[in-house]
Amino acid sequence: MVNWIWLFFIVVGFGVAAWNGNVEAVTQAAFDGAKSGVTVCFGLISVLVFWLGMMRIAEDAGILSKLAVLLRPFVRFLFPSVPNNHPALGYIMSNMSANILGLGNAATPMGIKAMQELQKLNADKDTASPAMCTLLALNTSSITLIPTTLIAIRMNFNSVNPAEIVGTTLIATAISTAAAILVDRWYRRSRSTIPPLKG
Repeated sequence: MVNWIWLFFIVVGFGVAAWNGNVEAVTQAAFDGAKSGVTVCFGLISVLVFWLGMMRIAEDAGILSKLAVLLRPFVRFLFPSVPNNHPALGYIMSNMSANILGLGNAATPMGIKAMQELQKLNADKDTASPAMCTLLALNTSSITLIPTTLIAIRMNFNSVNPAEIVGTTLIATAISTAAAILVDRWYRRSRSTIPPLKG
């Protein structure tokens, strides 16, 4: 579906440019965008490699496992349908730990593995389970202590103080996480009160 949306935007953009006689401007913008994308990527590599290395050091030092222990009661509250000691819980806690540290790239594989494990517990394979919806909401809105990627982008564009967004990012992500949890709880409660359809 997303591919069709992007295709629609591209076709409409070229169509409007052709209508206005500015096809060369669109072509130039495409090349400039590609050039900027490569430049930004190279600027991000060093910072992301640094933080991924820090993540590995934290993992080897046991910091991530301690963070996971702190998160465990919270995770059990949010995912009551997942059995104790199920592999999904470990992946969920790893995903949340990486997101809290602003390492979205490291969190993504753990989130995918958590979804795969939750799918094994899902009775209806064609519909996302409540636990899967909760994980998606948390992963999307995750509270972030260190917005690593944003700091790297700001450094790449020569920001005077690239880390000044840490406080506001923490507040914004705390609010978004609280909102996601509240909506998830409300939706679960409302769904549980809807009588089943009669066949």
